[in-house]
Amino acid sequence: MGCDSVFRRLVSHNPDLARLVDRGYAVAFDSNHLVVRDIPYLDNGGVLQRGALVAKLEFVDENRVRQTDHQVFFAGSSPHRLDGTPIPNLGGGPTTLILSDSCRDAVVQRSFSNKPVPAGAFEDFFAKIESYATIISGPATEKYGVSPLTRRVVIDDAEEPIFKFPDTLTTRAEIADLSARFAGDTVAVIGLGGTGSYVLDLLVKTPVREIRAFDHDTYCVHNAYRSPGRLDATELGKPKAEVYHGRYDNFRHHLRIERKYIDKETADQLDDVTFAFVCVDRGSARAAIFDALIARRIPFIDVGMGLKRKPAGLSGMVRVTYYSPENSAKVRDEGWAELQDSKDDLYRQNVQVAELNALNASLAVMKFKQLRGFYVDEDSVYHLLFDIADLKIAGATSTDEN
Repeated sequence: MGCDSVFRRLVSHNPDLARLVDRGYAVAFDSNHLVVRDIPYLDNGGVLQRGALVAKLEFVDENRVRQTDHQVFFAGSSPHRLDGTPIPNLGGGPTTLILSDSCRDAVVQRSFSNKPVPAGAFEDFFAKIESYATIISGPATEKYGVSPLTRRVVIDDAEEPIFKFPDTLTTRAEIADLSARFAGDTVAVIGLGGTGSYVLDLLVKTPVREIRAFDHDTYCVHNAYRSPGRLDATELGKPKAEVYHGRYDNFRHHLRIERKYIDKETADQLDDVTFAFVCVDRGSARAAIFDALIARRIPFIDVGMGLKRKPAGLSGMVRVTYYSPENSAKVRDEGWAELQDSKDDLYRQNVQVAELNALNASLAVMKFKQLRGFYVDEDSVYHLLFDIADLKIAGATSTDEN
């Protein structure tokens, strides 16, 4: 859905936004924000400048929005009165907000907080923008006869959005610049068993460019006990690829889930992949996948779980290992992951350990996000073990290597 259709959809479903357009404001939408350009104001030297008001959009549903509070952001320097003093009662202060490249001209420098009296809150976006525009532009209108009502419609040639619903989480948390670090990624999830299904669930909500997932098996009752989401009885016996595509297709674009194994015959499915998660439980299958990824210099994370039954209950480890393009062969040779089939692994007897699958997936996705700079990565741990018995985590870093 391009920017033009976003503009028309929001304006057609929200009367207050339509009123802003009809009034003549230069309205645009970017990164789940309302952007109103061409707001005239005076700088500290009495010179005419133009800035932009920016307000968060909180989506009620796919089409309707509401305000989060009475505050706005401002792209511009501090507005001044005719006598050269700053306009009073605007509150707020210096801040930054990262919008997309299509709004590179609107560089947010500060926030304003001017609560309307006596209501204490603005009725809608029209009332909010009218109030702030009047306060900020008043001196410039009086001195230069200018107006914020330029009737300019700014519809940028933006890329198709990743998600089919607005990403209000990123907007509310003001982390759009961090989320943008996934924009170039095509991520593969190989294996949609217990851990792989949770990896897929987490990645679907991450703004990577494309997700490709692969699993040849069918969806059975035991899968429902160690995978996210509800169980629909009609899903039983269907290919996992079909089941998970049905669950997530309405959430995001660029989602491919294939009923395939990945081995040397199908390795071309990994072309253009920038990162991969290996979530299989057979050592021989893992070995073939490793070969394909290492040959293509694709960085990847392999996950694993080893459980043993003791008189007191189950014990064992949850593992996450990162294989970089530079060191993947070396890390493989260290033997952290099984590359041969084992006959006595309790996990393959379908012990229901959904919480461990979810934890394994969460640790793996967190490591991927560390690699992309979304999370801080102080120690550069490439191999991580979580001990179920004492709930402790141990990790190996590159500095630990011989």
